[in-house]
Amino acid sequence: MEDLPALVLGDEAEHDAELHEEVIDSEIAWRGKIFDVERLQVRLPNGHTSVRDVVRHRGAAAVVALTTSGKIALVRQYRTSLGRVTVEIPAGKLDPGEDPLECAKRELKEETGFVAGRIAYLTTIATSCGFADELIHIYLATQLSFEGARPDDDEFLNVDLVPVGELVDAVLDGKIEDAKTVVGALACEVMSRRLADAAVAEEAGD
Repeated sequence: MEDLPALVLGDEAEHDAELHEEVIDSEIAWRGKIFDVERLQVRLPNGHTSVRDVVRHRGAAAVVALTTSGKIALVRQYRTSLGRVTVEIPAGKLDPGEDPLECAKRELKEETGFVAGRIAYLTTIATSCGFADELIHIYLATQLSFEGARPDDDEFLNVDLVPVGELVDAVLDGKIEDAKTVVGALACEVMSRRLADAAVAEEAGD
């Protein structure tokens, strides 16, 4: 096992440059309210050309809001793309030039009514890197106080408080499909375990 290669991130491996595609032409194929679609003509590593349709999105922020009793705030929202209600952690797209942290605070308050006394960065995910450049920055919010929700005029939500373990079980059972919620729940679980292990190790060292 020790002979297995260590993780090397993208574009850092010796031969990654051989995988690059060169953009030789581009045009905006469609402009929308939330995202645009850009059509790119690219030169492949073997010299041939191909077309890439890329969704251009300004990005978003999402929040794992954890109560003192170990519950996570989730929003229930109808998603027209899927034709059903989904269960998700609160999130929203970035305003132009907005700091993701400020977006996370804003969306948490608007969608759930909670304000975080403490908020920390968890991770960033590329939601569908095969065709979109959207990045979602995920934060962990704790020390919550409730001040009342203020959703957008076109936003209709219900809010649930669900135990962390129950949410993680639903993720592992394939019952939660929303990518940011899957990653946020698992990241929260891993962080909790690492903090617990660190506390045990610290006690053992005393």
